[in-house]
Amino acid sequence: MLVLAIDTSGTGCAAAVYDSAAAEVLARAGANIGRGHAERLMEFVDEALLAADRQLSEIERIAVTVGPGSFTGIRVGVAAARGLALALGKPAVGITTLEVAAENARLTTPGQAVLVVIDAKRDEVYAQLFDAFGRAKDEPEILSVTEARARFSGVEGVVCGSGASLVRPSPVSDVPTDGVPDNIDIAVVARLGAGADPASAKPKPLYLRGPDAKPQAGFAVTRA
Repeated sequence: MLVLAIDTSGTGCAAAVYDSAAAEVLARAGANIGRGHAERLMEFVDEALLAADRQLSEIERIAVTVGPGSFTGIRVGVAAARGLALALGKPAVGITTLEVAAENARLTTPGQAVLVVIDAKRDEVYAQLFDAFGRAKDEPEILSVTEARARFSGVEGVVCGSGASLVRPSPVSDVPTDGVPDNIDIAVVARLGAGADPASAKPKPLYLRGPDAKPQAGFAVTRA
């Protein structure tokens, strides 16, 4: 199966073509662009397809990161994945940034449970616990740093992510703090996407916190 993987969940923007039969990334393209994902994403998709010597019509599945991460970036990626899947008549699946981080840690230190903690700023973190096989043991959630410290004080295993040191000052392993939304491994997104169930992994944004933008009630126009 040929999978087109897309990530726009952070400041990075990336695409990759993955051959699940060969368990190989055929090509990838992307850059840390900060903003402007909507303007650059299809450019990177085209670059990845060209480098892989594949046509878009050959793609059999779309995999996209769904968050938590950049509110705008996630919307861009999910919309693109849905549009491509509709045009191709192929399934699309959503992969969370927490799943990607957990898989990175699991590959580095196999045989251990993994707690992913991503710094959500404002004295909060995104967190989720996975078992040694990469299966989620709870739902992703946003917690205050104080709540997370209390909740996970007795957790055994690998603690990773940009918020690891906030929850556990001395992590139990030396796994790098990767898995930050700005540092997603597109190859892992592709591989997880190939193994995901399209029936249960529909690509929809995972917003654990509402958008920063608030309606300005004082400027609302009265409707007749």
